Amino acid sequence: MSSDLVLVTGASGYVAGHCMLRLLHDGYRVRGTLRSLQRAGEVRGWLTTARGGIDPGDALSFVEAELTDPKGWDAAMGGVRYVLHVASPIPSTMPKDPDDLIGPAREGTLNVMKAASRASVHRVVQTSSLSAIFHGCDDPNSHLFTEADWNDPDHKDNVPYTRSKAIAERAAWAELPKLPRPLEWVAINPGLVLGPVLDKDSSASVQIVAKLLKGEIPGLPRFGYPIVDVRDLADLEVRAMTAPQAAGQRYIGSGPFIPLSEIANVLKERLGDKAKKVPTRKLPDWVVRFVGLFDNEVRGQLFELGKVRRPSSAKAEKDLGWSSRPWEDTIVDTATSLEAVGALS
Repeated sequence: MSSDLVLVTGASGYVAGHCMLRLLHDGYRVRGTLRSLQRAGEVRGWLTTARGGIDPGDALSFVEAELTDPKGWDAAMGGVRYVLHVASPIPSTMPKDPDDLIGPAREGTLNVMKAASRASVHRVVQTSSLSAIFHGCDDPNSHLFTEADWNDPDHKDNVPYTRSKAIAERAAWAELPKLPRPLEWVAINPGLVLGPVLDKDSSASVQIVAKLLKGEIPGLPRFGYPIVDVRDLADLEVRAMTAPQAAGQRYIGSGPFIPLSEIANVLKERLGDKAKKVPTRKLPDWVVRFVGLFDNEVRGQLFELGKVRRPSSAKAEKDLGWSSRPWEDTIVDTATSLEAVGALS
């Protein structure tokens, strides 16, 4: 147990919420950043009523800070020992202007980093993404991706989101030696984050499961995802926050790459009638490409058809003793939590 103060950025977010839950259960004091303090009561309510929730009392506080505005971050860092920098824009649809994502991701990370260096912060853990590792490889199917790999933002296999994650993480590593005061930095690169949601306004990542359950996906294209449970990701973040050997390291946090068809099969097998709208037929590539002519969201993902991007979490397992639960349980827990908060109606 520790009473150290931890700053968690983007406190209203899916991953941040689970990080705060974990920290509070471990006895830390937590300060969350919000774009508007008007949401403070709402976020506190999620943490109290969630499955495995906790009444944080005085151990939880909030401060107003905006990623792209340097003002507010110095005050946010007062008395903080650790920072979990989780906040980053994740759009439900791809923006027309890539800078709408890339700018906030890069500048937000640098604002947090510089303010942490000016304060007494000991270590910052940045939540990056496997997107900062995966994309930019001409033949990903034959490759096992590790922390040594980097996304090439100029490669054709990118969308603004994947480019933003690579650019933001590279900017942080490049800025680190220039800081006025030395700062320990760790990057976490998770896969697609699924697992129990805390509220109805859930992350874009869980919409894959929600759309399957609501029958909004008419068939199963040859897409797939490396999956990590949000609870396991929060565990990895906290381990990386305190482990001496983690300083200056990147860690992939993900389970295996799972085809969309297997996700659908697990929902069918484990949920029975509740998954009656989940599709079973596989869509030929030509059909998906045809749909992409009219659907911007599909068109932006066409480069992923048939791609298998396999990550290795061996480094996190070896260095930090981390492990991830069976992905099938994560899928089912995502589905049941979406139903519980009324997100499927």
